[in-house]
Amino acid sequence: MSAVEQTGELPGLDLERLTPWLTATRPDLAKGALSGRLIAGGKSNLTYELTDGTTTFVLRRPPLGHVLATAHDMVREHRVISALADTAVPVPDTYALCEDTEILGAPFYLMERVLGTPYRTAAELEPLGAVRTEVIATGMIDTLAALHMVEPDAVGLADFGRPEGFLERQVRRWKKQLDASYSRELPAAVELHALLAARVPPESAARIVHGDYRLDNVLVDDRDRVAAVLDWEMATLGDPLTDIGLLLVYQRMGARRVPGVTDVSTAPGFLDESMMLERYARHTGRDLSHIGFYVALASFKLAVIAEGIYFRFLHGQTVGSGFAGVGDMVDPLLRAGIAALQENEQ
Repeated sequence: MSAVEQTGELPGLDLERLTPWLTATRPDLAKGALSGRLIAGGKSNLTYELTDGTTTFVLRRPPLGHVLATAHDMVREHRVISALADTAVPVPDTYALCEDTEILGAPFYLMERVLGTPYRTAAELEPLGAVRTEVIATGMIDTLAALHMVEPDAVGLADFGRPEGFLERQVRRWKKQLDASYSRELPAAVELHALLAARVPPESAARIVHGDYRLDNVLVDDRDRVAAVLDWEMATLGDPLTDIGLLLVYQRMGARRVPGVTDVSTAPGFLDESMMLERYARHTGRDLSHIGFYVALASFKLAVIAEGIYFRFLHGQTVGSGFAGVGDMVDPLLRAGIAALQENEQ
């Protein structure tokens, strides 16, 4: 038997180079020939499922090509998942971190493979029925509330971010990220950025922010419980209401059937906006009176991320399929952000 077996193309993962490092670092994960498959690629960090024939685990690394500064930090992602291991927030166990770029060309880490389903579409939820869908949606929002109740100091994350001035920096940061990925004129982006910069509200008490929380970044087990929260690449310390704003953006864009946006909120039984906000506020005691700003900021952020993906697609630097229409998401997201600010001021 050869030292390495490979299932299809594994861009960004050289198993011949990984095997010696794994054997030296975690020999319990290298008892046999490694084989693997790409399970998510290109739009975000690359995720691979690997096995040595005995144990199955997951490897995460940054995408190939054009990568925005700080957007795909494996060290931070590994750190926050490890820190949350003993909290009420379900996360995979972490196995190892490699910061040596000589191995795979970028830092990466290994973690437990958690069994579960990342529901991405209403069509996937509909066969479950409204009752089970409500349980899943309720678990999703309750898990986010649990995350926002974790004291960063208590889990060793006091220095994980700079919460003071977080919202103002977020507005600046996403404008800077957009400037790094410009491939066309986006007048709605200029308008939304100006509106956000002029309307930053008082900040909510700082906690751990996931940064991209939605149902398809959550694994749900066969009993409809949240088994693990995934994709922590944007996690930091800051205003946790930014996570709620992001959820509402997915709700609204999904309801409008915007291509590329999850439409799970249209499934019968899924919590509507008011139910979601009421449940979150009851668990956390947070003031949601400025939620329009958070929805607008999330819309801007998602638009910038989509434009970055579109930039990489235009330059042939994405892995996998489904990128041709990503650029079409940008303007609807920007205009939804403008509308959210206008609604909040009525």
